[in-house]
Amino acid sequence: MSNTWVSYLHAVLQLCARNKAAIQGKACHARAIRFGLQEDTTTSNILINVYCKSGLLSSARKVFDGMPARSLVSWNTLIGSYAQNGEAHEALNLFKLMQRNGSSFSEFTISSVVCASVAICAVFVCKQLHGFAVKAAVDSNVFVGTALADVYAKSGLVKEASRVFESMQERSVVTWSCMVVGYVQNELFEEALLLFHRAQKMEVEHDHFILSSIICGCAGLAALIEGKQVHAIISKTGFCSNIFVASSLIDMYAKCGSVEEAYTVFLNVEDKNVVAWNAMISGFAKHARALEAMISFEKMQQMGLYPNEVTYISVLSACSHMGLVDEAKSYFDLMITKHNISPDVIHYSCMVDTLGRAGMISEAYDLIQRMPFVATASMWGSLLACCRFHGNLEIAQIAAKHLFEMEPDNAGNYILLSNIYAANKKWEEVVRARKFLKENEVKNEKGKSWIAVKDKVHKFMVGEINHPRIAEIYSKLDSLVEELKILGYKVETEHELHDVEESRKQELLKHHSEKLALSFGLLSLPASAPIRIMKNLRICGDCHSFMKHASSSTQREIIVRDINRFHHFRKGRCSCSDFW
Repeated sequence: MSNTWVSYLHAVLQLCARNKAAIQGKACHARAIRFGLQEDTTTSNILINVYCKSGLLSSARKVFDGMPARSLVSWNTLIGSYAQNGEAHEALNLFKLMQRNGSSFSEFTISSVVCASVAICAVFVCKQLHGFAVKAAVDSNVFVGTALADVYAKSGLVKEASRVFESMQERSVVTWSCMVVGYVQNELFEEALLLFHRAQKMEVEHDHFILSSIICGCAGLAALIEGKQVHAIISKTGFCSNIFVASSLIDMYAKCGSVEEAYTVFLNVEDKNVVAWNAMISGFAKHARALEAMISFEKMQQMGLYPNEVTYISVLSACSHMGLVDEAKSYFDLMITKHNISPDVIHYSCMVDTLGRAGMISEAYDLIQRMPFVATASMWGSLLACCRFHGNLEIAQIAAKHLFEMEPDNAGNYILLSNIYAANKKWEEVVRARKFLKENEVKNEKGKSWIAVKDKVHKFMVGEINHPRIAEIYSKLDSLVEELKILGYKVETEHELHDVEESRKQELLKHHSEKLALSFGLLSLPASAPIRIMKNLRICGDCHSFMKHASSSTQREIIVRDINRFHHFRKGRCSCSDFW
């Protein structure tokens, strides 16, 4: 057989690989066997590549197993394909076989096997491979180092990932992206931002992975100013049309309290997919814009897209925030009957929340008992909060019992139950709950609030003393309190459960972190700017009342993001309709 014919056959096979043309590839394979080329290493390698690119890994393995002599390309092609197609165990087993046969390996071999180990969360295997790479002196290779950093980060071993990253002499765009993504996935948002700024200073090229990830980091920190700066970079580099970047921007603006800007980004997306619609519907839900969420849900389907389980979580959440029971029930049934989606525990949680908020406590409890899942702590917590609002002591005790078993160190549950006892004048139970808290040293997480002013985030804790302008802040707060009292504000001391005198309770409530953040915002931000405050805990009833009165008195929009939701205070009213 002439070399020209063999070269022609190889060219056709490579074309089949590029086009993933499995049928034509099999026809060429038959020709190769007919002319006795099945034992030719180069031909077999190309055939393995054709089958791997076409997703026919079993056929590729048959060719591989039938080879009398295998080259490094043979091993690398099959190991890499196993790793890329989720066949992690096969990739690892083939690498072991490669070592037993004494075959030589390359940096690509190591990086492929390392990537395979993350799919099965094989941290120990990854560490073994890391040691193997060090011993073979290939750990400094950009592909191996990137793979190791990625695996460590995805396994939650961020320090190890950072150590690998910092030890690398050469880093690619993928390396930087993997590290930023790793920080974000492990909720180390500040570290992600610092690394992104470092990449900018080093003029590292941006790709859509790093941009969408850093936007998620800004969302996690509710860092609107940083988010806008990254948005400007995205516009400048032309990634606005990327659907993943655009969806991240929508989510970021919504989580930073600016649902209007989220909607502006959404409108500018030309080819909206389910992810973009979900981000927008979720944004409306977070801000208690139930009508907009439901309209978007309908428009999405009019555009020929089908809602998925995430869409239904968002629209059910919107219903729960506004107490729309009939609508929530309708969506829950529609999800099952029309779109054939099996509801998971989060969908049931939304339904429990909706029923509870509407005062249908018994029905909510009945749903928990009937659902095919074990109730989560958040579900019982939602039911307990609803019992507090609607005064259902019997079911409150049941919910609290489950919470005490699931979260024995969460003081908030004991405090909430104590509030319910107090509202029902069960003073002995109130004393018992407080005594339990004290004797068992169940610590309540300290409240913290953040506010961004001129590219800097200012943090406040209850009774803050360390801020450089703290004297001004307390003076502003004192005058604001006196002003609001004239307008009808009264300190709600029932939200302060410390066993102290009434005057001391009022003082403690007065110095809650969100009030200090608001006072600083009034001192520092332009009169036309909304005041955005982020809080790590649920906003208490007294602070909620304070914010409503303050929005009326100062004629400012005040946006507070607590652990549960956004509160938009305007002209003495809150978007949550006083239930949160």
